[in-house]
Amino acid sequence: MDDTFRRGPLLLLAGRSNRPLAAEIGEIIGKSPDGATIRQFADGEIFVRIDRNARGRDVFIVQTTTAPAENIMELLLLIDAARRASAARITAVIPYFGYGRQDRKDQPRVSIGAKLVANLIVAAGADRVVSIDFHQHQIQGFFDIPVDHLYAAPVITKYFRDKELEDLVVVAPDVGSAKMARGYGKRLGASFAIIDKRRPHANKSEVLNVVGDVEGMNCLLVDDMVDTAGTLANAVVALKERGAKGVYAAATHALFSGEAVQRLSEAPLEEMVVTNTIAIPEEKHFDSLRILSVADLLAKAIDHVHSNESVSQLFEMLPDG
Repeated sequence: MDDTFRRGPLLLLAGRSNRPLAAEIGEIIGKSPDGATIRQFADGEIFVRIDRNARGRDVFIVQTTTAPAENIMELLLLIDAARRASAARITAVIPYFGYGRQDRKDQPRVSIGAKLVANLIVAAGADRVVSIDFHQHQIQGFFDIPVDHLYAAPVITKYFRDKELEDLVVVAPDVGSAKMARGYGKRLGASFAIIDKRRPHANKSEVLNVVGDVEGMNCLLVDDMVDTAGTLANAVVALKERGAKGVYAAATHALFSGEAVQRLSEAPLEEMVVTNTIAIPEEKHFDSLRILSVADLLAKAIDHVHSNESVSQLFEMLPDG
């Protein structure tokens, strides 16, 4: 596209939450993300300074907002610094949007954390948000600015297509992920099953039944995230007990909290496939873990936004079930 349609030169910046992914994106688009100084004072306060000229530029800030909360604060400070440096447009590229599970008031006197974080990002001065696989689609409506909601499904389904697994059934670990699982099933030409579970309390689940034929089949469990992996580990065991030939699992966001790594290492899993929306430290790697990169997907989104081209072709939303 002609440069006259562009909104100033592109400036890529990155917080500290996922430097390897930002570096991959920078390599693809030919821009280094190392354009900001970020450090902490002795009392823990975060200092941010943009070291390159940002005036009139199209600024993209890559920052995953996993815990600790300093990652959100770092993103807000980077956005604020870019705004005060007279950037023409500021796009927050958030591979994983933290607090996404706090998307409604389902108990008395609780906050809606996802809406609060969205408000903070808008108030800081962001003009646009690019993210991958929100926990709930309605989070897009929490922002009063444009949101480009991308999907990791094309990356993950390509990986499993290349494996050419026979007798494949895609399994939803709970009702909430049923639509996603049906979409994966259609893309992979696989059948569909769902696990009926109950959750006595947060981060704890029990499998009650498996709805669908899994005996003698290769099963692929899909979800948007793996946190403590209790649900996933229970689901793997339940499928093996019901005669599954092999069990694979895939998730976009690898939080791997608490005993997740131990549970996944001990589970009878063939492979645990995740993406690099969250930086996974070496000590959380295990034998069956496979990490796929979303750098190309995000780089294309950045290029399309910068060129004022449509991003919708990158959405590749899963077919409705």
